[in-house]
Amino acid sequence: MRIHTGEKLHKCDQCDYSTVEKQRFDIHVSRHTGEKAFLCEECGYRTRHRFALSQHLRSHRGEKPYKCDQCDYSVGDKGSLDRHLAKHTGEKPFLCEQCGYRAAKKADLSKHMRRHTGYKPHKCDQCDYSAATKSSLIRHNKKHTGYKPYACEECGYRAVAMGDMSRHMRKHTGEKPHKCDQCSYRAAHNLDKHLATHTGEKPYMCGECGYRAAQKSQLSRHMRIHTGEKPYKCDQCNYSAALKHTLRQHLANHTGDKPYMCGECGYRTARKSHLSKHMRTHTGQKPYKCDQCDYSAALKNTLNQHLAKHTGEKPYMCGECGYRTAKKSHLSRHMRIHTGQKPYKCDQCDYSAADKSTLGQHLMKHTGEKPYMCGECGYRAARKSRLTKHMRTHTREKTLKN
Repeated sequence: MRIHTGEKLHKCDQCDYSTVEKQRFDIHVSRHTGEKAFLCEECGYRTRHRFALSQHLRSHRGEKPYKCDQCDYSVGDKGSLDRHLAKHTGEKPFLCEQCGYRAAKKADLSKHMRRHTGYKPHKCDQCDYSAATKSSLIRHNKKHTGYKPYACEECGYRAVAMGDMSRHMRKHTGEKPHKCDQCSYRAAHNLDKHLATHTGEKPYMCGECGYRAAQKSQLSRHMRIHTGEKPYKCDQCNYSAALKHTLRQHLANHTGDKPYMCGECGYRTARKSHLSKHMRTHTGQKPYKCDQCDYSAALKNTLNQHLAKHTGEKPYMCGECGYRTAKKSHLSRHMRIHTGQKPYKCDQCDYSAADKSTLGQHLMKHTGEKPYMCGECGYRAARKSRLTKHMRTHTREKTLKN
């Protein structure tokens, strides 16, 4: 025994741990102090363990010594290889009793359980962000440093991790190494989302409302509805968003960029979804059907407006005069009567209007446009209401003749 050879026994003064090995003792003490003595000079990554730093350095050197014996996959650390091998065996012995999620590793199940408990033990020391997993915190910390050591020679894209760069390069090479074993589909990144189309499996469940998702990332996004978290910040104003693509849509307000154009009429928009809706005006497609009559609509919110006619429900009320409406946007427009607000400005004179349609009617005075035509006599009007009034002259004429 080493204690008889004269070697010193190192005892921890904060718990009952003891060892004769100084290196192990130092590592143990760092758990109490939080000290991370081993530093990567490339990117600032810190760890308590020398072996963890050695593994990390492989990401900079591109070393992947751990090879899968069933495919050409290779990786820099053994833990990642073990997780990969579970994809071949399909073995997932660890079960979540709350939602049925299964994991190949006990540690993965422990991390998953934090989705149900909301436990986020990993805190950022530069802001109030906290994360359920250490890897999420490491990714977050790179936002503070802005350090991105990996650069794409094709397009200048920069990444914080070699794995991110490898995935990015597939956009240039067209490589799709992940193949579905049930159909001919191939993917550049992973097959999880695609495989759910075959199985219909949705293993990720929200403990708040029972929502289920096929992907972990989908559940993460959903949880922001409950937490109110909006991690995506606009660098030009104080706007923040729960989703990255929502922030992109907002940024178009600052830049005025409208990359999506209709080939039929030249209409441009900042959002792809808006173009899809617009195209229905050309195709006549009306996919939203009323279940109480034969009415159909091109847009979901138009159907919702129609349904209010069946129910008679008008939940939005003006506190000034008691006016009620079925739509929140109608109440917003109505309130301008009381506030006098006229946000829609004419770019050719000093006229302003409370609503967009009124401004549109005004602009026709400048353009001379009269889109509404009488089929009886060819009379044209700038406003639909004027054409309606005009049509009464024909109705009266027909009545007098009879």
